[in-house]
Amino acid sequence: MSRIGLEPITIEEGVQVTVQKDTVVVSGDGKEIVIPFPEVLSVDINENKIELKRSNDEKQSKSIHGTIRMLIFNAIYGIKHGYEKRLELVGVGYRARMEGTTLVMSLGLNHPVKIESPQGIQIEVPEETKIVLKGYDKQKVGEFAAKVRAMRKPEPYKGKGIRYEGEHVRRKSSKSGIATA
Repeated sequence: MSRIGLEPITIEEGVQVTVQKDTVVVSGDGKEIVIPFPEVLSVDINENKIELKRSNDEKQSKSIHGTIRMLIFNAIYGIKHGYEKRLELVGVGYRARMEGTTLVMSLGLNHPVKIESPQGIQIEVPEETKIVLKGYDKQKVGEFAAKVRAMRKPEPYKGKGIRYEGEHVRRKSSKSGIATA
């Protein structure tokens, strides 16, 4: 039984939630997130609470019940408070800067890496080695952070690369210490 799906969601002040035929629309402050849901689920709004109910107890219905509940919860939280991911650039000469809405990074390649900011995501570079990504859609912020990190993933020998703030990179020892026979 999905216990997460059974918990009601509180609608925060300044956020509007409307249920259409097979979608939930969460909006506020000029932002909008549309979440589709299957026919197995029904969404009821009572005052400032949202409850999700499923029509049967099949395994697929149970699994999607909690997932859709968390998607709606994350959308409400994101519209009100927003989400952010922090990245660190580790390595000699690794740095980032902003040129308009484009993130430009020097990552030890023979050319700078340029990434355009997608709609709904703000990029800040408080220091040359720190990048802060902010947005109201948790999925888009996470995907964009993963895209930026994929430009130069942390490598295990020297630890150079782009990593999430606080991420621990397991280091390997080099093979130079191994004696040959």
